Order: sequence, then C-alpha cells, then structure tokens
Amino acid sequence: MTTLDLRAAAETLWSLWQTGDVIDALPADQKPMNRAEGYAAQTDMDQLSGNTRVGWKIAATSVAGQKHIGVDGPLAGRIFAARLHKPGAGLSIARNRMRVAEPEFAFRFGRALTPRAQPYSTPEVMDAVETLHLAIELPDSRFADFARAGGPSLIADNACAHELVLGDAVTADWRGIDLAQHQVKCQVGSRYDRDGIGSNVLGDPRVALTWIVNELSSLDIPMAAGEFVTTGTCAVPLEIAPGDHVACDFGVLGRIDVRVS
Repeated sequence: MTTLDLRAAAETLWSLWQTGDVIDALPADQKPMNRAEGYAAQTDMDQLSGNTRVGWKIAATSVAGQKHIGVDGPLAGRIFAARLHKPGAGLSIARNRMRVAEPEFAFRFGRALTPRAQPYSTPEVMDAVETLHLAIELPDSRFADFARAGGPSLIADNACAHELVLGDAVTADWRGIDLAQHQVKCQVGSRYDRDGIGSNVLGDPRVALTWIVNELSSLDIPMAAGEFVTTGTCAVPLEIAPGDHVACDFGVLGRIDVRVS
C-alpha cells in the first residue's frame, strides 16, 4: 500500500460519512491489510474531516462487542467534537445500520502521556487520569456488512465511532471502587432491560484504558491532556429503535440517558 492509496481510502470513507451511504468493501487498491495501514487511513480521515478531535474510543473490548463487528481484539478510534452530546440528547438513527447503544466508562486525562518504547502500566495511566465520566455510544459503520469488513478496514472507518453521549465528571469517590465488579442496569424504554458489569471491558475498564494508551504509543501518537477515552460497552450492545429512551444506571456513580428518534 502507498500513502496515496490510504489517502484515497480515507477520502472514500469520509465521503460515505457525508452521504450516509455504505459500501461492501473498499476497492482493492485502497483496502488496508494490517492495523498500521488502517490507522494511517484513519489519521488521513481525521485530517480530511476538519473536525476537532476531543478524545478516543475503544471498540470491541468485550466478547459480545468483538462478535458484533467480527474481530478478535480491540480497536481504537477518534471522537470528534461534532459528534459529542450531553445526557438526555435526542439522536436520530434514521441512517444508522448498527442500531445499538453501549453503556461505557470514560476517563479524561489531566496530563499527557507521550509515546515511549516501554509500555505504560495501569497505575501510570490511572495516575494521569483526572476524571471519570459515564457515557453511551451509538456506533455505526460505512460498511454494509460490518461484521465481515475486517479489523484493518474497520480501523480505517474510525473503529465504528459515530455519536457519543458524555456525562459530567463523576463526583463519587470512583477511585475507591472496583470498576471491574461495578454493575450497570440498562433500561430500553418499556421494551426490555439488561445488566452489564465493568469486567466485560477487557476484564477491567482501567485495563482497557491502558491498552489504548499503549496502542497509540506504538503508533507514535500521544494521549493529550484534556482528551478522554470511552472504554467500550460493559453490557451486550442494546438493540434500539426510534422512540426508545435508553437509560443506564451506574449506581453510586450516577445515571445517563439518551432518546432515540
């Protein structure tokens, strides 16, 4: 693959995001063959978008999430300011093909972590975190059959990042809580409810956070002060439909909701 090919991949995907259309697969001369090429295309799409990056997402941190998009491990994507919403927001899924909502733990960094050869440890990463937030992600993809697109192409497509509802900083003493064992109760209108737990996120949301810091470090990308990371769904993705009110109760950490139209 050449830089020009990956730039063309980014242009193809960004154009699809503007129109709401989907494709079966990227053209052969644009299709990334490994994770590094996928991230290179993602970087190009970031630049093409002209949007402000405010944070990162991790896709497929649970077994259910991995099965949902047909991959065998987590993927990193970028969150743009234009796709960030406050709790209680009303979001349209008219063109969303995934049609799921995902309750998540998100962390905001108080200081930067720069790339280095030695992997960061979880205590080092958590020491750089300033605040914890609750989040609900509504992911989507520009691939008609996203479960068959493959990891590199999904990375190029920004790891299925789309809409994110992000709450204010949690005021409870969250550092004293075992987030791996912390439960969340999700209600999708009057249709059904579903429980989740922090251990669904790579065993612990803090472990997932460490994973993305080291993933970006390996790509020579710093985690900037002020950026946040939403760490992946702690429940089996919630199937949603227009008219649903999705409410997720994280107990002492608070509640967060979104209305789907």
